[in-house]
Amino acid sequence: MNSEHIKKIWLGIAFLIVGLAGYYAGRDSVAVVAQQALFSVTEPFVAEVQTKNSECVIQGSFPDPACTPGAIFANVTKEMTCVSGYTKTVRSVSASLKKKVYQAYGIAYPPPFGTYEADHFIPLTLGGSNDIANLFPESAEPKPGFKEKDLVENYLHQKVCDGSISLSAAQHAIVANWVVVYNSISPTDLNALRQLYKSWSTTGD
Repeated sequence: MNSEHIKKIWLGIAFLIVGLAGYYAGRDSVAVVAQQALFSVTEPFVAEVQTKNSECVIQGSFPDPACTPGAIFANVTKEMTCVSGYTKTVRSVSASLKKKVYQAYGIAYPPPFGTYEADHFIPLTLGGSNDIANLFPESAEPKPGFKEKDLVENYLHQKVCDGSISLSAAQHAIVANWVVVYNSISPTDLNALRQLYKSWSTTGD
């Protein structure tokens, strides 16, 4: 069974649990239950193979799965990603690579400031790589956009590093449905994340 089938199975389970939670517990708990379903994945993350590198189409808050299925560094570990400054040691996205990413999606490069960022679908903080299969032009609008995804990335990184969830579960959650995770974070926690990572959530590519 490949990772795409596994992802579909877990998404199906998540939506089933969401429906039951909505019926029995009310709407307030639905997003939290959906988040828990995403976090319960135990299989190592295995990225799909990139099958397109042109005519890519953004799908709401997500990249084209054929162009940007996500990619991670081989043998990356929680211990590595939780070291302060880790991303500075692995970040390597040149202007020419960014241009290729934008061209693949039919978006002019460079974009107006604050409108897009060349985003790592699976962030470096969660073991994502700089491979073009992990990069896409993510817009700020409509929301949730790159500012909101940045908050989710930091939220998941905190949970990985404090041992609440595994690194692979966080990787699965980003790819399967990071918007579900965003919607499950309480307003109080979102405000705390905005303050803690203020510079991250106010800049564009």
